[in-house]
Amino acid sequence: MIIKRRSIISGVVNEMDLPVTENQVIAWESGGLIQNVMPHLSDTQREFLISGMSEEEQDSFYSQYED
Repeated sequence: MIIKRRSIISGVVNEMDLPVTENQVIAWESGGLIQNVMPHLSDTQREFLISGMSEEEQDSFYSQYED
């Protein structure tokens, strides 16, 4: 399923093809914990849903916190 989200960092609308169902997205948006509703997603995919950041934005953003 193609999901579009606006990045909280850049404001750009990004999209990602995720192996999720509409029911899973609804369950998460209704308050379910993402790790419980979509346990099969990677950390990168979950972060995309939460923040809208693309994989590249995540790499750039989180690299500043590495040793």
